[in-house]
Amino acid sequence: MDRREFLKQTALGIGALSLGNGLLGCAGLTDEKPNIMLIMVDDMGYSDLGCFGSEIPTPNIDKLAQNGVRYTHFYNAARCCPSRASILTGLYPHQAGIGGMVSAKYGNPAYQGYLNNESVTLAEVLKSSGYSTYMSGKWHVGEERPNWPRDRGFDEYFGLIGGAANYFDIKKSKAEDAIRTMALNDEPWTPPEDGFYMTNAITDKAVEYVKKSGQEENPFFMYVAYTAPHWPLHALPEDIEKFIGKYTGGWDEVRETRYQRMLEMGILEESWALSPRDEEIPPWEEVTDKEKRDRLFAIYAAMIYRLDIGIGQIMDELEAQGKLENTLVMFVSDNGASSEYGVFGRDSRNNGVEIGGEDSYHTYGLSWSNASNTPFRENKKWTHEGGIATPFIASWPAVIKKGGTINRDVGHIVDVMATCIDVAGVEYPTEYNGNSIKSMEGRSLVPTLMGKQGAERGDLFWEHLGNRAARRGKWKLVAEKKGDWELYDMDSDRSELNDLSTEMPELRDELIQAWKSWAERVGVEHI
Repeated sequence: MDRREFLKQTALGIGALSLGNGLLGCAGLTDEKPNIMLIMVDDMGYSDLGCFGSEIPTPNIDKLAQNGVRYTHFYNAARCCPSRASILTGLYPHQAGIGGMVSAKYGNPAYQGYLNNESVTLAEVLKSSGYSTYMSGKWHVGEERPNWPRDRGFDEYFGLIGGAANYFDIKKSKAEDAIRTMALNDEPWTPPEDGFYMTNAITDKAVEYVKKSGQEENPFFMYVAYTAPHWPLHALPEDIEKFIGKYTGGWDEVRETRYQRMLEMGILEESWALSPRDEEIPPWEEVTDKEKRDRLFAIYAAMIYRLDIGIGQIMDELEAQGKLENTLVMFVSDNGASSEYGVFGRDSRNNGVEIGGEDSYHTYGLSWSNASNTPFRENKKWTHEGGIATPFIASWPAVIKKGGTINRDVGHIVDVMATCIDVAGVEYPTEYNGNSIKSMEGRSLVPTLMGKQGAERGDLFWEHLGNRAARRGKWKLVAEKKGDWELYDMDSDRSELNDLSTEMPELRDELIQAWKSWAERVGVEHI
């Protein structure tokens, strides 16, 4: 049975199928094309959702998983800007001009710090095919005009143009000397003096856009990019209170209980051991300021709890507008949990105020990020699993008839563009606005949405800040900046504890050469 017949027989309730750009679309007539919603969260670890083993209650995200598919081997690009560039364009971040962050580096176009004209965004492709396009949340792939969201295909935009910001008062967003800008469409926007909380504001605008879509005949594409749970640790007082005292058992207890729960849920394989606590982190029993450490993770949990409430509000509005059934919703994190600013984190205000409010600016540090990334090693910025493994959830009630399934095929955020092109039945351009466009790097996830497993895929590659990796089938090659290459069998050792590089030198060298060829092709600066 070929792929066309497979989908025709499997996708019950979907109308006529059409072919677009060599991929199989799941919409026939224009008014039957699905709506597409992409939800991205910021700095959230692999094990931080209830449906991926967490104790943090996330019932609305869990409901997406119950009605859809959880992907356990899905990857991002290790950090916020590269991941956002990649998911929006279907290219590796270097190909889109953001191999690093939004600041230009090396004089190399692969690191120019904003989306280039050789890439095309999801919004640009879908808008050209009759979709209304909306975005609410964090942009961070171009901080100057003409590189804002409405310059790259979005009809309407609300959110944060740059990176980390104060959740209560952006005028106080001076961490690392960065003053942040919010925007409404093409103009800077200033939050009200009272009652503003970033997560709620992103949710409210997304709900507003869904309501507006109910007055339109066009299908819509919506990108909801939460800043939570990225530092600073800021949460609503009533949410913090729900979690105070719940982490007095410390990070060792969280890691162990999550690991066992993930095994029971089938997220992990029995052969994947819980990685040892990072050697820089002390055992919990040696920690003297346990109350403060409990509070840090309580605030982090409260941030996730609040964004989950927001996602529930968005889903409720989709249902109220009669659009939930034929909306493909995809959920992903931009990188692993953040270990930034030391083992115990840091308050860059250093003013002695209670952590969690607008006058504090705290991170939770390596100690807690190690727990968020259970069972993996390393964190945001690294290309070991703790840095690049993400929970990925896809829900589409009209198509996914057997919800709650787990898919173990390897996937990557470059696949999102190919998937959107596929389900919308639209053409991916070879030219856009007079510029030649690079070919997509990903593959459609449509067969896996239908329940197919075991599909082979080509090699995948990473580079960020000199950290680098390649994955081919079950094999993963990985190295830290200036470090030696390591080789792991991801079927038996996804925790990356048994380095096989010296035992399998021919495979190691073959993968090294494949990585170098890719690095030259996409413009990696340090090979």
